[in-house]
Amino acid sequence: MTTGGFTAADPGGPAAAGPAADPTGDRLDLAIARLLSIGTCTGIALLAIGFLFMVLAGRSPLEPHAFLHASRMPGELLAGDPEGVLWLGLLVLIATPSARVVASLIGYLRTGERGMVAVSVAILVVVLAGVIVGVALGETAG
Repeated sequence: MTTGGFTAADPGGPAAAGPAADPTGDRLDLAIARLLSIGTCTGIALLAIGFLFMVLAGRSPLEPHAFLHASRMPGELLAGDPEGVLWLGLLVLIATPSARVVASLIGYLRTGERGMVAVSVAILVVVLAGVIVGVALGETAG
């Protein structure tokens, strides 16, 4: 049976426009997918550039290198130091999933989904605690 140009089995028909349709959620999902794609591609590109810089400088990426020191990274990047580019690429890849949680948190706040807001905040607290512990241990080791 056809109604208004749509068949009953057609997902684009009137039934699709009911309460299950959530344009805000669809936009949030699209924005998060874009964020993950851009973060991943940027991080991989930076790693590839850093690797290329190391090879061009005659250095092996398999040699041991210094620990990450965020205060030195801007100088390393401005100097074209391959290690600075590699560290930036790793940081982008590590930060991308957390950025996804932040984007989700903002979306859940906008839609009033309190349970998911609580879950997002809990995830961010655990990630932040891990970063604090990692930085503290890194300072005592190096």
